Amino acid sequence: MKKATNEAVMIARYINAFLYEYAPFRKSSSGHTLKSYNYALSLYIGFLETEKGIHTENLHRDCFSREYIEEWLIWLVKKRGCSPQTCNNRLSSLRVFLKYLEIRDISFLSVSKDASMISRRRETHKKVKGMSKEAVQALLSAPDLSTKTGRRDLALIITLYGTAARLDEILSIKVRHLHLDTKNPNVSIVGKGCKIRTLYLLPKAVLHIRKYLKEFHGDTPQAESYVFYSRNIGPAGKMSQPAVNQQLKKHAQTAHALCNEVPLDLHAHQIRHAKASHWLDDGMNIVQISFLLGHEQLQTSMVYLEITTEQEAKALATLEDENDKRISKKWKNDKGSLAEFCGVKTMKK
Repeated sequence: MKKATNEAVMIARYINAFLYEYAPFRKSSSGHTLKSYNYALSLYIGFLETEKGIHTENLHRDCFSREYIEEWLIWLVKKRGCSPQTCNNRLSSLRVFLKYLEIRDISFLSVSKDASMISRRRETHKKVKGMSKEAVQALLSAPDLSTKTGRRDLALIITLYGTAARLDEILSIKVRHLHLDTKNPNVSIVGKGCKIRTLYLLPKAVLHIRKYLKEFHGDTPQAESYVFYSRNIGPAGKMSQPAVNQQLKKHAQTAHALCNEVPLDLHAHQIRHAKASHWLDDGMNIVQISFLLGHEQLQTSMVYLEITTEQEAKALATLEDENDKRISKKWKNDKGSLAEFCGVKTMKK
């Protein structure tokens, strides 16, 4: 194998710095987002090596040309079976890396700009199946409260439904994020992009969370403990999402017998959607719902809740009114594969 060129070494260093220095500390603390960046670059480097014959001796900036990226997107569909949504996610992650390159090295400016002009694949919107209020009540009655696990699950489901927060946001809550002894009990949620929003808790949720904390954390809970923690690791490690969804499906089996509107394949996002829908049914403004859900753009909530054109017009008008009132929103080894050289995971075949 020929020796890597200086340009190849530079690109590999940038990839390493992006994945392990810049992204985790400057872009996102979300494990899912960081994993997405890593996987997208692994796929792109894998494509360059297997499809374009790029190795350490011929890796250069033109390998990130618009032509190559568009070929990569087609390859993702034809060879990897990726959906339009997945292709768009991979493209977005690659664009973030190229934007980082542009900032670090002006010679990559045209590469980054060209990539930003690539059209996203048209996606087919998948409707999220929510639940009626009766179905939610059936689900809340499903956990066996004579067991410790059942009591934990009830507290978790109530918190999920009461806040309509994303599952990872709920599992990331630490004791210090709970403010139960104030006039208006609330929880600080750390959302996407490390943005914090305050979600108020109703008396029923506060009651169950207090009971849960006393049983699972004792009289003096440690501030840095995860509220809903891993049984294997303890309070220092949060409960895993697969574990939660496994429990939800278990309780859905019980609840379905009481109310057939409870989906047997229930997952946490459906609970979030249910609460958002119920807020809407109860007359809450879509602008407020959008904030509570942690959506950066109002249009995301529109699509999420399948708002009609008429409702959208009213919501946008309301948003204008709210803005008028000035309401604030809170990258050395050049031997081996190209993936190893660049410091990314080897693409799975």
